[in-house]
Amino acid sequence: MNVRIIIDSSVDIAERFRQDVKIVPLTIHFGEEELIDGLTIDKQRFYERLVECDELPRTSQANPTAFQKVFEEVTQAGEEAVVITLSSELSGTFQSACLAVQDYDNIYVVDSKNAAIGSGILTEYAIACAKKGMSARKIAEELERKKEDVCLIALLDTLEYLKRGGRISRTVAFAGGVLNIKPVVTIQDGKVEVIGKARGSRQGNNLLVEKIQESGGIDFDMPILLGYTGLSDALLKKYIEDSRDLWQEQAESLDSTLVCSVIGTHVGPGVVAAAFFRKSK
Repeated sequence: MNVRIIIDSSVDIAERFRQDVKIVPLTIHFGEEELIDGLTIDKQRFYERLVECDELPRTSQANPTAFQKVFEEVTQAGEEAVVITLSSELSGTFQSACLAVQDYDNIYVVDSKNAAIGSGILTEYAIACAKKGMSARKIAEELERKKEDVCLIALLDTLEYLKRGGRISRTVAFAGGVLNIKPVVTIQDGKVEVIGKARGSRQGNNLLVEKIQESGGIDFDMPILLGYTGLSDALLKKYIEDSRDLWQEQAESLDSTLVCSVIGTHVGPGVVAAAFFRKSK
């Protein structure tokens, strides 16, 4: 039986995999204007508007009805499906999918416990499992096991958007701006955690490499994905050049993508991120 992979629009994957998934969109609000993520606004336009706006946009979870519509399509086609969502600690989208799936025994929902490109590499692994002919149930079980090995580490360019979103205090944000502090964050137990701080972009890139090396080692046989936010990938290209020794002779090529608007709302432009699977212990 054919297995479809379903994701919500906060899950970032390399462009070459987009034809392999079905996407359930979240909603973005600029003031009173409501936009459908990926449909009535794309990532590029989102970042154009983000840097222009005075008020931080709001995001809304995908609702059960949106999932049910896709689930019905899968069922009518006589197929199975695996759903991969943004961490339940960051959004109610996982709960929406769980509500929608109650009447379906051919669909399995997985909480990625991650975000953006972290959820994305788990999705890419799911696609590979489906292409090998694994059943939806077996894929879901495998994802529950492997998601513990997913590591997402990101270097933020500014604390301003975390301040505007209420994630940090004005005092901390002001001090960070004065000192040119670049925080390094990760996802732990489904939540965003700060794991380091650097002064300036060069020290920030070095710290990002250091934190990746400390994570337990990269499994180069599994999916790897780099991400960036904003209107240009210049900072990502600089990071790749600065961290050449980390990837050289290990990865044949490095996929990269513009990070989703849902995460971009809270971290702002200028972010550089890497997602990979840790080596199994």
